[in-house]
Amino acid sequence: MSEHGGTGSEPPGKNTVPRSRLAEYAEMTVPPGDPGQDTVPAPEPAPAAASEDPEVEARRERFTELLDVFRETPVLVPLGDGPGPDGERGLLTADWNGVRFILAFSDGQALARYARARGEFHREWVYRTILGARLLDVAVPAVGVPCGVALDCADGVVFPPVVGVVPDEAAVDREQGDGL
Repeated sequence: MSEHGGTGSEPPGKNTVPRSRLAEYAEMTVPPGDPGQDTVPAPEPAPAAASEDPEVEARRERFTELLDVFRETPVLVPLGDGPGPDGERGLLTADWNGVRFILAFSDGQALARYARARGEFHREWVYRTILGARLLDVAVPAVGVPCGVALDCADGVVFPPVVGVVPDEAAVDREQGDGL
């Protein structure tokens, strides 16, 4: 994992990021098929609600509830060490599988767990308090590359850059064309 704005680095090939129990919720928003395909598959008709697997539907509803709560909640976003686009310190981000994630934390304890896991518990962590909706609607599109938000990245939830989570122009699964 490559950090942007931080000073720590990991040995090449070592992935120390544990998989979140809630990551599967975020994965349900990715269309089926190989995410690395260059062509967009033809959309399939949506299955009737009655034939939907109840477990899948329950997970979608739970993810939607998590997203709604996140959008209304102020979160802590650490600042990286490097300058942002305007010469100010940028938000702390991490790249994973070609997608950049803004790291956000629900409270000081979650940020402290992250700092301890990185072995940087004793350094000063400068952060901003930002509303979740502002992160998704303003900060994510401003990054300029596929970007989502990782909330409490050690044990929380990932909000991927897909339609319904971030603005359509920042979503990696948006429909192409229509005169663009």
